[in-house]
Amino acid sequence: MPSSSLLTLHNQHACFGGTVGYYSHFSSQCQCEMRFSVFIPPQAQNGPVPVLYYLSGLTCTEENFTAKAGAQGYAAEQGLMLVAPDTSPRGEAIPDEADAWDFGLGAGFYVNATQPPWSRHYRMYSYVVVELPELIAANFAVQPDRQGIFGHSMGGHGALVCGLRNPHLFKSISAFAPIAAPSQCPWGQKAFSGYLGEDKTLWNTYDASHLVKTHAQANRPILIDQGNADPFLAEGQLLPEVFEAACQEAGQPLTLRMQPGYDHGYYFIATFVADHLRHHGAILNA
Repeated sequence: MPSSSLLTLHNQHACFGGTVGYYSHFSSQCQCEMRFSVFIPPQAQNGPVPVLYYLSGLTCTEENFTAKAGAQGYAAEQGLMLVAPDTSPRGEAIPDEADAWDFGLGAGFYVNATQPPWSRHYRMYSYVVVELPELIAANFAVQPDRQGIFGHSMGGHGALVCGLRNPHLFKSISAFAPIAAPSQCPWGQKAFSGYLGEDKTLWNTYDASHLVKTHAQANRPILIDQGNADPFLAEGQLLPEVFEAACQEAGQPLTLRMQPGYDHGYYFIATFVADHLRHHGAILNA
C-alpha cells in the first residue's frame, strides 16, 4: 500500500498474485489532479522490485493498457511493477480542443508545452520523467535504479523520447507502433505547432528520429513492434523506417519487427506484450 496521504486509492483488485490499483494525486507539474494505475507484482511482498512505465496513445487513459493488454501475468513472471499514467491533464479548468481527438484532452504528446493556453498544465514530459518516478519511489517498493519505459503510438513516441533523453533514469526502452518521426507526420506537426510553436529546433528535442542521432547508446537495445496492416502506417503517421535509418546511422541497436496482418489496436499489443515484458525484464533484472 502507498505510504503517502497525497495519493488517493480509488479501487484495487487482486491480480496474478499481486494487485492492480488505480490512484490519483495533485500534480505540481500539471497543476491538476492526475491519475495512474499500478500493478504490484507478488515479488514486492519480499522487497523492492524494478519498475516499468507504460505510456498510452491518443484518446486513452490510465485504464486502457491496464485492462486490455494482458500484461500483468508477464510482469509477475518478470517481477516488474507496471505504472501507467493518464495521457493528458483533465478537469474543468484545463484547456481542451473539443473538436479534435488528436490534440488537447487525451493527447498530451508527452511534451512540455510552451504555448498558451497549454503551457500551464500540459507538462507531460516533466510529469513522466520527474514527478511520477519520484512519487512512485516515495510510495511503492521499487528499485529507482532499475526503471524502464515503453508505450504505444503517441505513447511509443513518448517512451522513445523520454528514454533517449534520460538514459540515467530509464535503462530499457520499447514501443508498439510509435509515432517515430513526429516532425514529419501530420499528427506530430499538429501537436508540436500547437504545444511548442513554430521553433523546429524545439520540435527536434521531442522527435526520436532526431534525438537518436545524439543520444544513441550501444549497450541499450530498443525493441519496436509494428503491424503491417496498421492503417496509420499506410497514412504516413508512424514512419518507423525513418527511425530505423536514424538508428543505423547513429549505431543505436534496434530490433524493428514488422508483424504481418496486425493493426494498431490492443489485440496487436496483447499478442506481443510478453516479448516486451521479457525484453525489459532481461535488462532490469540483470
